[in-house]
Amino acid sequence: MFSAPIPGQSLTSEPKNSSWENPPQISEPEEALLWHLEKFDKPKKTEAVVGLLGLGLDVVTMTEGLLRSAVAEGRHSIDVSLIIAPVIHEYIKGIADSSGIEYSEGLDNTEGEVSLSVVQSSMREKEIKEILRDVKSDRDLDLSTLKDPEVEMEDEDPMIDMAEDEPQEEKTMGLMSRRSA
Repeated sequence: MFSAPIPGQSLTSEPKNSSWENPPQISEPEEALLWHLEKFDKPKKTEAVVGLLGLGLDVVTMTEGLLRSAVAEGRHSIDVSLIIAPVIHEYIKGIADSSGIEYSEGLDNTEGEVSLSVVQSSMREKEIKEILRDVKSDRDLDLSTLKDPEVEMEDEDPMIDMAEDEPQEEKTMGLMSRRSA
């Protein structure tokens, strides 16, 4: 609960202590791309990629995760990540295609849809864990708290319905916001 840093704590630590505070080890996009592709040549890494894609992780999320971890390790900069991301994305797709698994590329979903489904699935997972806890402790099961998933989809967030309505004019506020003729 109290594990968050206090304000100004970062100013008291030694400068250049973290890897991302130092210059990156690789500054050329071609070198960074070769470094990432060499990591994919290892069989265990390829098995991990195929396994995660098979479990439902999309290619975009996997690509972003790999590149962010390389930036956090100080391998290359964020700019280099943005340059090489499409190539890494296509390489991961090639691995998935050659393995013959079904995967989601992650480009067709909008942010609202993804976050809503993630929230719904985490709520269902929490309900399932409570039921399993009741089963393990030999307590009576209370299934009345469970909602039917089909009914749950009908009672979606009212904010989504609002977005489908006509756009409303925003009221601007502040000192410099006056109506112009």
